[in-house]
Amino acid sequence: MLDRILLSRFRNHAETVVEGTAQFNLLVGENGAGKTNVLEAISLLAPGRGLRRAQLSEVPSHQGDGGFAVSADLMLADPVRLGTGVSAERPGRRLVQVNGAAGTAIGLAEWLSIGWLTPAMDRLFVEGAGARRRFLDRLVLAIDPAHAGNAARLEASLRERNRLLSDERGPDPRWLDAVEMQVAEAGALVAAARASLVARLESALVALPDAPFARPSLSYLPGGPLEADALVAALREGRPRERAAQRTLTGPHRDELAVTMAGKGQPASECSTGEQKAMLISVTLAHSQLLENTGEARPRLLLLDEVAAHLDPVRREALFDRLRAGSSQVWLTGTELAPFEAIAAEAAVWDVRGGTVARVS
Repeated sequence: MLDRILLSRFRNHAETVVEGTAQFNLLVGENGAGKTNVLEAISLLAPGRGLRRAQLSEVPSHQGDGGFAVSADLMLADPVRLGTGVSAERPGRRLVQVNGAAGTAIGLAEWLSIGWLTPAMDRLFVEGAGARRRFLDRLVLAIDPAHAGNAARLEASLRERNRLLSDERGPDPRWLDAVEMQVAEAGALVAAARASLVARLESALVALPDAPFARPSLSYLPGGPLEADALVAALREGRPRERAAQRTLTGPHRDELAVTMAGKGQPASECSTGEQKAMLISVTLAHSQLLENTGEARPRLLLLDEVAAHLDPVRREALFDRLRAGSSQVWLTGTELAPFEAIAAEAAVWDVRGGTVARVS
């Protein structure tokens, strides 16, 4: 799927090329060698801020000029060159290219579906609702590229409404009416996509065996009315209260993804760290299966950072079997090769040291 991946002045990678990829791709090296940096670079070939949610200013190498670049060949019948980065002249603006022509970050979703699991996500079920909304939106985006644009329009219109609500002179009612219509139209699309995916994911999870991974049960809890007309009415009715709060209190930006452990009926936030990790893997596998069943045509990538080291041999083997049965290109990192013995013979393996990457098998 992706091959000849180039990282230029990206964190600790001065000039790194990764080529000769396979379905399974293993990046092996000590902590701090730059393995996760490669995954982060790949994740920026999708809309958003990547798997670390870093500011653009945090990404360039300290030895560089303030810019960075990431590019990769998407191996279709007619290969497509995808690229993103920032220039030293305009470090705060993200640039995107498709086959050398200017594009947009949102437009990248039309070419690739990228998902990831990282150690930082182990706290997904105990963090605030915002983290779960972002997680849910990434899952939606993998199926519906238009979701990125709808979510961006919702965010922009919410910012404008909050600005108007906090205006000491009082907002122009006609302008507020227009902005609230924008919030409602984009919000209804976002909420509908989230609700639909959660329902489909729940059906896919029910079909998966309980073992060896803990099976979660998912529920979508909307932060406001789901229909645009009803949301407009709620926003207008809530103006006095929300003007006092100087922010919007009703809408999809208040949605929640509720997760419980099916076998126990226990909230995920109260489960053990190991159970939470297993449920997160179950959601990822169910989502991957959902993509297979719906015939999603875009190439799919899964970026799994340090996922194998925290699984026992039985769960590792089950994870590899399920990944092998799918059509996603999988990228995994680890500090040693031993946990990946079951797939090492069929994988492309790179040794990562000090921001350099060398193919070893």
